[in-house]
Amino acid sequence: MSGPATVAPVAKGTSRDRGFRRVLAGGMAGAVLEWYDFAIYGILAATVLGPLFFPGSDGTVKLLLALATQGLGFVARPLGGVLFGHLGDRFGRKPMLVVTFLLLGASTAAIGLLPTYGQIGIWATVSLLVLRLIQGFALGGEFGAAVLLVSEHGEAKRRGFWASWPQAGAPAGTVLATVLVSLLIFFLPDAQFDSWGWRLAFLFAIPLLIIGFWIRRGVEESPVFLAARAKAERTAVNPETPVAHGSSIAAALVNPRAVLTGVGVRLGENVAFYLYTIFVIAYGTQTLDFGRGEIILAVTFGSILQFIGMLGGGAWSDRVGRRVAMIVPAVGLAIWAPIFFWLMHFESLPLLYLGVCVGTLLHGMLGGPEAAFIAELFPTSHRYAGASLVFQGSSIIAGAPAPLIAVWLNDRYGVGSVVAYLLITIAVTLTALVLSRETKGVDLSTIR
Repeated sequence: MSGPATVAPVAKGTSRDRGFRRVLAGGMAGAVLEWYDFAIYGILAATVLGPLFFPGSDGTVKLLLALATQGLGFVARPLGGVLFGHLGDRFGRKPMLVVTFLLLGASTAAIGLLPTYGQIGIWATVSLLVLRLIQGFALGGEFGAAVLLVSEHGEAKRRGFWASWPQAGAPAGTVLATVLVSLLIFFLPDAQFDSWGWRLAFLFAIPLLIIGFWIRRGVEESPVFLAARAKAERTAVNPETPVAHGSSIAAALVNPRAVLTGVGVRLGENVAFYLYTIFVIAYGTQTLDFGRGEIILAVTFGSILQFIGMLGGGAWSDRVGRRVAMIVPAVGLAIWAPIFFWLMHFESLPLLYLGVCVGTLLHGMLGGPEAAFIAELFPTSHRYAGASLVFQGSSIIAGAPAPLIAVWLNDRYGVGSVVAYLLITIAVTLTALVLSRETKGVDLSTIR
């Protein structure tokens, strides 16, 4: 790896500045829709989807089945990451940005139109599973494209901050989802919300899809990718030869240190995110006596702080380095985990807000620098494939099973086992960070 890049700063008001702002908006649009979908499904899985699509079981089993369907979307993520990552390294980041976004938005809206089990029987469950698989497949290529376009467009000295914006789409999408669900719960009687009101939350993906598609169509291709393609065309016998010769996935896999480092860093961060935003809803409403609206509102406020934490963490990493900026909040999450669940057992709204908000702020500070850090692990020829392997591989290992494992552990051994689960995964993240190399300011075009 080389030292800091010498890319000229983006001057305000110039065409390059306007183009970069569109890239940033396009990256955020997909991330918001991605995490809006995730949060909507997680919230409704913990409240209404179980009885509608998985009838005939006790409460815990219905919840586990609904969450398992959420996890099924993660199974398809690595497949999408492999395909779109390879195509993105061969033909460019922008085409994948548009295709994955269309697939994601259409499948999310389609869930809002599904008949329930009571209307068409097992085909309702099967249809839900298929749509979750399509969503997961699209998401496998979506996030890598968004992060890389921003990372490869922005100047190196502020890459941590700019790349944290797509990353911050997670809490932004969660805020949007929780606010919409809270409004629906407030204005609709419980019977109407459980019958048809929940559909509006999924159908809201349609206007998000239209706006996001318009933004992404105007996004310019990554200059780092274009430079690499031009170099490949000059040196190749066949001028049509793309940047990535052969399989970019295979090229990423021959760099196991980068892949394992990225996955390790993501492990604890993933589990922390799902516990503080999804498991907390199920735990607070089923094990404790919090109301559905109360705990969703707490997650909303927590997600706002998570958003701020991600942008702040990304900016901080540009000053002190990626490793320090992630080690500090990771240690904080490990310390806060037992305190958080202890506070919840007082069944006090102020203490619930305190617990969720501190946890999500720390998570945001850990997740913010992560996008730039992972992009800086791989060369341009297989950066999309490598980043997708890291993002989606860690999601299926840590993200998909996290709510399931937490619900099962709590039901079997109590909440102390959930705390232990989080602490173990945070320990893996800290180990990966301690053993990693600093990447702040690296010139992406010179990574080998």
